[in-house]
Amino acid sequence: MVDSSSKGPVVVTGGAGAIGSVLVRSLIGRTSEVRVIDNLSGGRREHLPPSSEGTKVILTIADLKDPPSYANLFRGASAVWHLATNPDIRKGPVAPRLDLEEGTMATANVLEAARRFDVPRVAFSSSSVVYGLAKVRPTPEEYGPLEPESLYGAAKLAAEGLLTAYAHTFGLTVHIFRFANIIGPNMTHSIIPDFFEKLRRDPTRLEILGDGRQSKSYLRTEDCVAGMLLATDRTNERVNLFNLGNTDQITPREIGEKVIAAHGGRARIEYTGGVRGWVGDIPLQLLAIRRIQALGWQPRWNSAEAVDRTIEEMVEARRVHAAGEPGVPVAGGAARRDS
Repeated sequence: MVDSSSKGPVVVTGGAGAIGSVLVRSLIGRTSEVRVIDNLSGGRREHLPPSSEGTKVILTIADLKDPPSYANLFRGASAVWHLATNPDIRKGPVAPRLDLEEGTMATANVLEAARRFDVPRVAFSSSSVVYGLAKVRPTPEEYGPLEPESLYGAAKLAAEGLLTAYAHTFGLTVHIFRFANIIGPNMTHSIIPDFFEKLRRDPTRLEILGDGRQSKSYLRTEDCVAGMLLATDRTNERVNLFNLGNTDQITPREIGEKVIAAHGGRARIEYTGGVRGWVGDIPLQLLAIRRIQALGWQPRWNSAEAVDRTIEEMVEARRVHAAGEPGVPVAGGAARRDS
């Protein structure tokens, strides 16, 4: 989608976020200009790289629900990467319209801007939660029927429908990526920063939602972005659909133990109980990734290694020290292996 022969401007929604900022860095040198649209509700201006190597990076602070504030950024663009979304799936039950507005309706606005300005390609960050409680694991892209359990998942699935409809109606080429749990250095939401924040507030105990035995796949942002770029470079069907995840799983209990180790190993774990962490949680998740692997993609870190690497980064960024050892950072969990 954005290869060496396509140097036109690229739009990235949510480009200051955890995944978007890594994507923007990866687009440096691949395109003439990256136009980032972000409302900075979860993203951070400082996550964005400076312009370099012939690529200009421009940030526009705007809300996707207000098309007049950003639509002209699509003029002359060669592609759109639509990553902006509500970052906290747990908010759905208390704010039922949130995912509809931030997910489905925002996607409709992005697609309409792409249609209006003849942008030929759109890539979209969907989620593994569209599968709901899948009876087949690892779950392949062709699994169905899709019955999401959360409003977040429903919004993602509805957005996928809009993407395929725009592709077939208006001739767009679309890439849809169903993510596992993506983790990395610029996260502001997710299980690891949540655990760090809980231990900051009370270093003696760590609350884990559910029974701690939920088992899910975790993927580093660098691996996620590498997979998206590879797929968009090498596939060109009208609709292209890929799972992106790891081949193994890890539990909240294991992650909690690693984070506690990074804080000195003295906190006790307490569970809220039940097989789900929250309403709409999918306790067992593992994606089949054969389709993306067939293109030559392979994650560099497995789930445990991805968690360890992310904990190490958060220890350094938050200046976490082991209890009783001021000034001595402690990395979490098992040693990381580059593979």
